[in-house]
Amino acid sequence: MADQQRTAAKPPVCVTGANGFIGSWLVKTLLEHGYTTIHLSIFPGSDPSHLFSLPGATSPSVSLIVYHVNLLDAAAVDKAVEGCAGGGVFHVASPCTLEDPVDPQKELLEPAVKGTLNVLAAAKKFGVRRVVLTSSISAMVPNPGWPTGKVFDESSWTDLDYCKSRQKWYPVSKTLAEKAAWEFAKENNVDVVAINPATCLGQLLQSGLNASCAVLQQLLQGSKDTQEYHWLGAVHVKDVATAQILLFETPTASGRYLCTNGIYQFGGFAEKISKLFPEFPIHRFMGETQPGLVACKDAAKRLIDLGLKFTPVEDAVRDTVFSLKAKGFLGQEKPSS
Repeated sequence: MADQQRTAAKPPVCVTGANGFIGSWLVKTLLEHGYTTIHLSIFPGSDPSHLFSLPGATSPSVSLIVYHVNLLDAAAVDKAVEGCAGGGVFHVASPCTLEDPVDPQKELLEPAVKGTLNVLAAAKKFGVRRVVLTSSISAMVPNPGWPTGKVFDESSWTDLDYCKSRQKWYPVSKTLAEKAAWEFAKENNVDVVAINPATCLGQLLQSGLNASCAVLQQLLQGSKDTQEYHWLGAVHVKDVATAQILLFETPTASGRYLCTNGIYQFGGFAEKISKLFPEFPIHRFMGETQPGLVACKDAAKRLIDLGLKFTPVEDAVRDTVFSLKAKGFLGQEKPSS
């Protein structure tokens, strides 16, 4: 099967944020799909060593090239993207902290927006065929003004004033970055497709804990956070990686693609997990955790129509829990009676 996939030569690609949670899975999946030249753009000083342990990474025909890139440095971005003419850039990197930022403009907003524009400018300069932008549901919600009774879809944009008034800076950064990307793409005739994943779960290939898996970690440890307006379901990270490649390889793909295995209440998600892992002190939420949120099994219809098949959320949760345990990120279980 792998040999058949490799018969048609794949173009060179660059992955920004290549050693993060989504980026690592994307590199793994690109290798599985027969991509042999992958530029790995990583934050200066961060560790990419786990990427070279991925299946196929050390094959003689594979070239994984590491670039230490601060995305605010346009010249460094150029070096990483150069050589990907006719190929693709998967822009995954975006600042995201588990703690609240001290200086949101400097820590989140500027790197997200300017970094994205530097990547797109390099893509234009070096003749990249398509940029797949990893945005987020954080660029779609919170949107309290969304019509009552309507299922959330790709036409929803995050309410920036709502987020700023509540000091929710990550959604602001993702929204501004995606909007800037669409504006640049239109003005400069760059082919951009965006994917907006929900809460990503799955095995952690990287060494540190990422923000989306921390949502599950905290839930398992008794958190009462309802994720009120920051939740549109969950998705296995391997499905996100598969979707990213699908969007790169499908000529007719365009616009935004919500990537979630169904929309439902966070409280229902918590209940499902408490049944899967009764040994953890998971909080029981009463009533709606997302007031008025309309459930929808095939919310990612645009991706489903392209042929994407979603992994059951139970599998995504199991993979995450086993990984969190193996890496020592989960300690607190219910005391055995």
